[in-house]
Amino acid sequence: MKIFAYSKTDLIPVLAGIFHAACLVGMFLAFPHLPWWAVVVCGLLFSISISWNINGISHNFLHNPYFTSPILNRAFSWLESVTIGFSQQFYECVHQQHHKGNSDRQDDKGGTIDWLSIYRHGHDGEAESVWSYTFLSFFRDDPKAIYRELKRRNPADARFGLIEIFSFVALVALGFWLNWRFMFCFYLPFYYLGHCLSYLNGFYRHYGGNTEVPIAWGVSSYHRLYNLIWFNNGYHAEHHFRPKLHWTKMREVHEKFAEEQKAAGVRVIKPPHALGFLDPDLPEKSRPLVPREPKS
Repeated sequence: MKIFAYSKTDLIPVLAGIFHAACLVGMFLAFPHLPWWAVVVCGLLFSISISWNINGISHNFLHNPYFTSPILNRAFSWLESVTIGFSQQFYECVHQQHHKGNSDRQDDKGGTIDWLSIYRHGHDGEAESVWSYTFLSFFRDDPKAIYRELKRRNPADARFGLIEIFSFVALVALGFWLNWRFMFCFYLPFYYLGHCLSYLNGFYRHYGGNTEVPIAWGVSSYHRLYNLIWFNNGYHAEHHFRPKLHWTKMREVHEKFAEEQKAAGVRVIKPPHALGFLDPDLPEKSRPLVPREPKS
């Protein structure tokens, strides 16, 4: 019987997701026995792992569910939800909206189609500050609006989304009952930081992108180690241009459309997206870079 819907390579992110959940449980058990410096180190790794999961494992799962079995897909969705701390069904709804707007600029009424657009809270047609986007976006989600939209699209997914949320809340409550120091000193601060890192990653996946040209909607990074560990998350211009293609096909898409990308001025940064502020060619403004004229 065929287990994986698209590719056997999806076993890798599936095992990574299970490993992530196991590490969180392991940290909960180890916390009382660790010195403060080890708690800080593990906390920072936990924060990075949340962004890694959201942008790699979870993101690819939303576009191409890993299993042929609906039950297995529901089970993995639930595991991801309680591990990274928000409903995968709600995340999928928000992410679908992201691909509808592709980080669009504000319309004449000041709104954006994309709820995650870096321009949604900006001014004068520019993206907002990376600082505010990174540290405030966590608090901007409207669960009621997301639920209404999700229910309109698929009532069954909306119901399961509530199950995922209630499961997460119940596990957090259990964590406080069993070890409130772990929850206050480790889980909550590093959980929040992890989601901030995810928004930081998202900011530089669109900062400098061309919102008017589909092939240049996203900003790509071809850093080899980054793409190896983050399941080709760096190929973001390619992903927005062909969002339903499997994560293992992103390099092929890049090679296929390399000339068209170059002609369209697709922005490419050297470091991983979360370190986009270190790129030597980072533009001062969020408007797309003008493709350079070829030298004669």
